[in-house]
Amino acid sequence: MDNSPTALFDSYEQDFQQIIQSIREKVEGDGQGEQRKAALRRVEMELDEADEMISQMEIEIQGIPQSLKPSYTSRLRASKASLTQYKKLSKDLYTSLARSDLLSSSKPGFNSSDQPYGNGERDERGRLLAGTAVLEDGSRRLLESQRVALETEEQGADILRNLRGQREQIEHARDTLRTADTSIDRASGTLKKMIRRMYQQRVVTGAIILVLVLLILIILWAKFFH
Repeated sequence: MDNSPTALFDSYEQDFQQIIQSIREKVEGDGQGEQRKAALRRVEMELDEADEMISQMEIEIQGIPQSLKPSYTSRLRASKASLTQYKKLSKDLYTSLARSDLLSSSKPGFNSSDQPYGNGERDERGRLLAGTAVLEDGSRRLLESQRVALETEEQGADILRNLRGQREQIEHARDTLRTADTSIDRASGTLKKMIRRMYQQRVVTGAIILVLVLLILIILWAKFFH
């Protein structure tokens, strides 16, 4: 298992490229009518998956070392540009397909005897259907944006919680070091006092010995010369 700091980013990028390749094949492929609509619906689902891969890549790039980050930032930027390109292309294809359906329903010869609506009613109905489709597409994209925003907010909250935990650990370590420093200062002061008392005891002991020697000398002198 690859435990390098770029392994997950590389994995997500590979998945993203596979999704983009699948999207490219669908948007450039042939097909008409319902087959084309089904392909575009699948493209929309894969665009959502690609968007999720981009979000994961943005998270993983935060942990990449600074020496490698510029290269990976460029790759992330290129992936975002590719996703934006295919999102726009998918939207244009949807619009083109809807326009083709609308135009085909209003071709000459498609008169009121073919449908239970007159020309004016049929045109109005077509415009309403097109407007409804646009609104539904906008609502779907808005819901998707909200979902991504909520996921990003949740990931940001997790990062903040991790940072808060790390800060508490650092503060605890700093308090421990401060306590250890205080203990060392106290121990140093105690050792200095002990050393000072030891020297004092040595001086007192030397003075006592000196006095005893003098007394012995005085006693000997008094005994032999008096």
